Amino acid sequence: MADMSTLDSMIEWLPLPDIPWYHLIVEIGLAVWIVKLLFFSKSYRPRKADEERLTTEEEDQLISDWTPEPLAPPIEEQEEPPKFHIVTGKPGATVVVDGHECINLASLNFLGMLDREQVTEKAVTSLRKYGVGSCGPRGFYGTIDVHINLEKRLCDFFGTEESILYSYGFATISTALPAYAKKGDVIFCDEGSYMPIQKGLIASRSKVYFYKHNDMEDLERLLKEQERRDAKDPAKAKVTRRFLASEALFYNFGDICPLAKVVELKKRYKFRIFLDESISIGVLGKTGRGLTEHLNVPVEDVDCICGSLEYAFASVGGFATGSLFVINHQRLSAQGYCFSASLPPMLAASGMEGLDILDSQPVIIDQLSSKISLLRKSLNGIHGLNVCGAEQSPLIHLRLKKSSGSLAGDRKLLKEVTEEALQNGVAIVQAKYLDSEEMHLPPPSIRLAVNLSVSDSEMKRAATAIQDAAKALLPAS
Repeated sequence: MADMSTLDSMIEWLPLPDIPWYHLIVEIGLAVWIVKLLFFSKSYRPRKADEERLTTEEEDQLISDWTPEPLAPPIEEQEEPPKFHIVTGKPGATVVVDGHECINLASLNFLGMLDREQVTEKAVTSLRKYGVGSCGPRGFYGTIDVHINLEKRLCDFFGTEESILYSYGFATISTALPAYAKKGDVIFCDEGSYMPIQKGLIASRSKVYFYKHNDMEDLERLLKEQERRDAKDPAKAKVTRRFLASEALFYNFGDICPLAKVVELKKRYKFRIFLDESISIGVLGKTGRGLTEHLNVPVEDVDCICGSLEYAFASVGGFATGSLFVINHQRLSAQGYCFSASLPPMLAASGMEGLDILDSQPVIIDQLSSKISLLRKSLNGIHGLNVCGAEQSPLIHLRLKKSSGSLAGDRKLLKEVTEEALQNGVAIVQAKYLDSEEMHLPPPSIRLAVNLSVSDSEMKRAATAIQDAAKALLPAS
């Protein structure tokens, strides 16, 4: 009896809290699970070397079953090895190729900025002040005052709240897009979009739906299908973000995105627009502001405008511009910004000088348009080739009217035309693609780039040389 009374007194002395019985059950279960995990679970034990050793028969079987992957893709018999031409000097209105001076319709120098002394002087002055490179990303002592100045200048130019600079034009939309779109999101994309957008789609890991090139009916079909999917799973639809990615002026086709219709669909079906204006800036619009100005679309209707300094402004680097919220997110989430050395100051300075020239001399937009019209008119009726692209585009694609029957054969014919033109003093290029990387391989073409520095007489002479080469080498259509 003494022992029982002692036990009762101990129980009464223990400070047991007033805990619900189901809490005690859960806690006891957790305690039992932890004890089992620590003392009774089998731990991983690496296999000993002698246990991993294969028999001679097993080794022979593995070796016979193994097929090594080729180090390079196979070359078709009809394909010729690439022939490289050597360029010396500055590629301006003319370019020296293999020691011969040629009219330059190959370099993407639309406004002729490479030929302007004030751009060169600005770059040299900046080089002497800042040195060659920045030696660090923007977040790690790579931000220099000229970067801040150029970002502000871009905001003024486009009428946006914020801008961000990238070190390389290719890296702009290819990292800006996956900074927002993630796994589980949906991206609608024009199948004619060029490689930087394609790489951005891959990096985003989002579900991608391609619509036919510039086909707004096909885009709306995909949007309606997405709308039906959302209706079947409202919970998923609430957390699924929708984006659209497109070029403003297409690099591989030379035609223009119907942005007004895209914005109309955006307001109806609720998605965000990422527009790549790399080719259209300095080209389209009364003052060269790009497609939004050209089609009179409010810049606020485009969520993020990406662009490049490498075409109209003869520099290097890219940028994104838009609202403060959208752009600042990239400073912490865009890998091409966070982990790359910042744009060399001399390139930022030359890019800003290009913007200043465009702002102070908007007449060069009309002059470029006249050059484009002159070249297109001079190529009218060219033998065996179609002149493709929008009338306002400085990129003109020449495509075969009649295929040879194979992709390699078509490419060979176009290559022969470019080589013949080169022999006659005109530098043009065949459009090249990474066949295995392209999601939708564009048809083969010769790409011409209009250069404001090329005189009218040189433009006509170049067109005549191209006409003669096509007539001599291409079969009758």
